[in-house]
Amino acid sequence: MKPKEIAELVYAVGGPGLSHPTDCCVYLVDAGKELVLIDAGAGPGAEAILRNVEALGFDPTGIGHLVATHCHIDHIGGISRIKEATDCMLMGHQLDRDGIELGDRRLTAADLYGIEYWPTKIDMILEGAEEKRVLGNLEFHFVATPGHTPGSIAVYLDLEEGRVLFGQDVHGPFSEDWGSDIDEWRRSMEKLLRLDADLLCEGHAGIFRGEDVRDYIESQLRRYRQL
Repeated sequence: MKPKEIAELVYAVGGPGLSHPTDCCVYLVDAGKELVLIDAGAGPGAEAILRNVEALGFDPTGIGHLVATHCHIDHIGGISRIKEATDCMLMGHQLDRDGIELGDRRLTAADLYGIEYWPTKIDMILEGAEEKRVLGNLEFHFVATPGHTPGSIAVYLDLEEGRVLFGQDVHGPFSEDWGSDIDEWRRSMEKLLRLDADLLCEGHAGIFRGEDVRDYIESQLRRYRQL
């Protein structure tokens, strides 16, 4: 597989078949004055992610911000290598700070993958239920979506062709080790449904468009109805 354009200014640059089998789906946004990376994969595929950015015609050193959607190793393991290569600013939520900055192997689920994690300081800490930040030429919305982990976040932006939602790990799963809360997750999914996104970039399931966005989120709510 090759890196590809998903929508206007949005690209797939990482994930199984693109960078490394242990990676989550990694997305790139061309924000004009800078590039914004959504998640960083598990670590072994970090260099491949950067090569994919370059293959799309971008200079990887143009990555100005890297968003950690939550503290699991398959999303944050590549942060230290990508920061070292690009000098980008790391963004993450306060409630997942211990996993990202301290590297607790229980919180990061690193033991499940057998991958070493290098703890990294968050440069821009998100704390509220929703925050807006202008990165490059675009306004990004950061929405707290606790449930999978306490500090899980979704990101969305409104482009000419519609609302693009990065809803990493809508599908769960859940564990007491990570501080999961299924009731919080249900409320978070209802919040995502109210955003009425036109395009969903999910952390492992890939891309959903149009009515499939709502259908997918609702299917996950049904899946965990009995928990």
